[in-house]
Amino acid sequence: QVQLVESGGGLVQPGGSLSLSCAASGSIFSIDDMGWHRQAPGKQRELVAAITRGGRTNYADSVKGRFTISRDNARNTVFLQMNSLKPEDTAVYYCNAPRVITTARSQISAWGQGTQVTVSS
Repeated sequence: QVQLVESGGGLVQPGGSLSLSCAASGSIFSIDDMGWHRQAPGKQRELVAAITRGGRTNYADSVKGRFTISRDNARNTVFLQMNSLKPEDTAVYYCNAPRVITTARSQISAWGQGTQVTVSS
């Protein structure tokens, strides 16, 4: 019904940059907040950054000043620009839209399939 598809992960050296994107498609009427979570091996999934439809942002302390979240409401797409990457940023990154209003006026939560980000020399 609603799909989130991430792209842009990969391997980067410490200090490098990567840009992730997540496009939502399907029977979408509107999307409220969108966010990025990550899960490293052996650890719980954690919120990295979130953005409201109006553009208000929230970041995990560990990424403040290094990551920037943005969105394009017309394209139902959210982005994550990651700079000054560290080995501890290595994880699978997941896009999330916790409240999607469908064209049938139902509310659902949607997750992407995840994209691997590896920071290593």
